[in-house]
Amino acid sequence: MNSAETETVTEPAAQTTSSTNRRQPFPQGFLDTISQGWAARPESLPPAREQARYAAARRARLSAQFPGARLVIPAGELKQRSNDTDYVFRAHSAFAHLTGWGADAEPGSVLVLDPDGDGHSATLYFRERADRTTSEFYSDATIGEFWIGPRPALAGVAADLGVDTAHVDAFSPADTDLVVDQDDDLTRAVSELRLVKDEYEVGQLRLAVDVTARGFDDIVRALPRAQAHSRGERVVEGVFHQRARMDGNGEGYDTIAASGPHACYLHWTRNDGAVVDGDLILVDAGAEVDSLYTADITRTIPVTGTFTPVQRRVYEAVREAADAAFAVARPGIRFREVHEAAMAVIARRTAEWGLLPVTADEALDADHGGQHRRYMVHGTSHHLGIDVHDCAQARRDMYYDGVLEPGMVFTIEPGLYFQIDDVTVPEELRGIGVRIEDDVLVTADGVENLSAGIPRTADEVEAWVAGIRANAN
Repeated sequence: MNSAETETVTEPAAQTTSSTNRRQPFPQGFLDTISQGWAARPESLPPAREQARYAAARRARLSAQFPGARLVIPAGELKQRSNDTDYVFRAHSAFAHLTGWGADAEPGSVLVLDPDGDGHSATLYFRERADRTTSEFYSDATIGEFWIGPRPALAGVAADLGVDTAHVDAFSPADTDLVVDQDDDLTRAVSELRLVKDEYEVGQLRLAVDVTARGFDDIVRALPRAQAHSRGERVVEGVFHQRARMDGNGEGYDTIAASGPHACYLHWTRNDGAVVDGDLILVDAGAEVDSLYTADITRTIPVTGTFTPVQRRVYEAVREAADAAFAVARPGIRFREVHEAAMAVIARRTAEWGLLPVTADEALDADHGGQHRRYMVHGTSHHLGIDVHDCAQARRDMYYDGVLEPGMVFTIEPGLYFQIDDVTVPEELRGIGVRIEDDVLVTADGVENLSAGIPRTADEVEAWVAGIRANAN
């Protein structure tokens, strides 16, 4: 049984037949009694949740950009996984950001900002729970409470989120001016609205990082078990999933658990390989909390607990690049300068190791260089928040060429990847992939490493593994 197996019944007589060849009709005795014998629902209203006032301030900022226009921000609908099963619902990020409704948001909901004097009035439309005297309660497996559990009432959500509510059937899109993901200006605006995080958002990101840190400890603890399994990468993935679900809402993105040469594939999510003695395992993982804010952290860990000399050389070069990025990151610089600082180290080290056909300075030439990018093709940073790649629809001059401001949160994640069949590098380097990724908050005079509690240096990583294994014994 699942939440997408739907059969809506309008009359009891309709239950004498079934719409699929595996569904049973409801006998008359069931129909006569199903609406009876239920306790009264609690009528007390909840206090407004913490994020309600922050969401109201965000709506006001958005309102000021679109005077006189009707703005529509849909939550989105359930998405089919296969046949009559759906993926777990996750509301559109702009909808969650502007309402404060996170993991508990209702599919099909719509936030509407209607022009009202000098600003806008907000109404949240969603499908209120059905009365138990209606057939929806027991016969509709997508939204019926008999199938999926309690659903919210209009008055309860209005109190919870501090916004007016109405049944979704009352929403009429006919006179709509701008809809998120259909209008470029509105889509850009709701993305740029998240570039600087408010106090609530920063707190949620700290929480996500804390859950993720516990998940990384779990991973280190599980490495011996991963080594014993033919698909040890999935042991690692599963251990992190358990932590993310226990202490948060789940993962903010598919976990990368890439051991050995798989670490050289930037988005390796098959996670079906072995975890082998002597290899490194690169784990890129982030827990999403109930508000939908997510961490995004990478650590590269020696499976045996100790780096070989070659692995350590590569690892510390990546850390040097990360530290160079940290050193320049502060209010007033352009976002791209963080990447440039890291890439200068990558170019210098790969040139020193004889991997480039040019000098480091030539490789760094903006028009004719880039030879070092073979070994680090991705960027060093991206904004982070309610999306793992947050603010992605912001204008280039606000994002890549934008100026850092206090309250921005982004990643610093350089890497070096020497693929197993890359004959441009010595054999001893082939199959080594290293990435170190931290989540940072721009402060008044620099950045704070939110994930500093997870070991970063080669020495710290070795001590981390040794300490956890000693405690396990």
